[in-house]
Amino acid sequence: MQGKIIKGIAGFYYVHSQGTTGTAGIYECKARGVFRKDGRKPLVGDDVELTVLDEEKQLGNISDLLPRHSELIRPAVANVDQALVVFSIVKPKPNFNLLDRFLIMMGQQKIPCIICFNKQDIDEEGKGAEYCRVYEACGCRTLAISAKQGTKTGELKSLLAGKTTTVAGPSGVGKSSLINSIQSETIMETGQISERIERGKHTTRHSELIAVDENTYILDTPGFSSLGLFDLEKEELSAYYPEFGGYEKNCKFGGCSHVAEKICGIRDAVERGEISRLRYENYCLLYKELKERKKY
Repeated sequence: MQGKIIKGIAGFYYVHSQGTTGTAGIYECKARGVFRKDGRKPLVGDDVELTVLDEEKQLGNISDLLPRHSELIRPAVANVDQALVVFSIVKPKPNFNLLDRFLIMMGQQKIPCIICFNKQDIDEEGKGAEYCRVYEACGCRTLAISAKQGTKTGELKSLLAGKTTTVAGPSGVGKSSLINSIQSETIMETGQISERIERGKHTTRHSELIAVDENTYILDTPGFSSLGLFDLEKEELSAYYPEFGGYEKNCKFGGCSHVAEKICGIRDAVERGEISRLRYENYCLLYKELKERKKY
């Protein structure tokens, strides 16, 4: 039987199977020792073959790890198709520096991103549409939504359908409300998850997949309040600002930093309003951080 690991803790793996009636559910499994011998470690998100040991108690063994099409380092999870990052439009105002850091981190791992600006229902100044325009220019799919009123949550659900999506966002932005609004109660009830993963309820938080529909999973990403820039040189930073690409040919010097040079196609485009000043100022802050970062 096949399934997907939704949580791993203390040597146990919890595998969600969408099998036929009578075999669907969450199985508590141990992994074969041969995986350690081969240097393979099961990850949340792995598709696996499992052998059922006790159908009534839903116990089993993971007998094989199926091939991965992607693997994230942070969080450690396999087979992620895309990332969804959630910020509020107001209350609190979005931290765009944090958002850009997340986009860079996902860009390093070649994971496409969807950006949701939540709380459209209290966006009296229409800032959500402005923020969407800024980030659509860098190649992201963007939505201004209201989880409270259900505005565009159907459109979001269609973007998640059939995919495994890692979801991130700071506290207070309505991320939990959004996740709850797109969940299908018929697929995996919260009570069932708690019952099957009792041993993990009072431990340090771990990555966990939630099934929201058939073959559709989301991963709530912990530790999002601060993100460093890992394994990135300052000269590489501009590659993660794709809206810069068409203007770099207008820079006077090769290897232009786009920060202080007098003749710079990027700086000129910012002055003309063709590149977002918000994004450019974040670029300068991150460039300075990378430049001053101590080498160990």
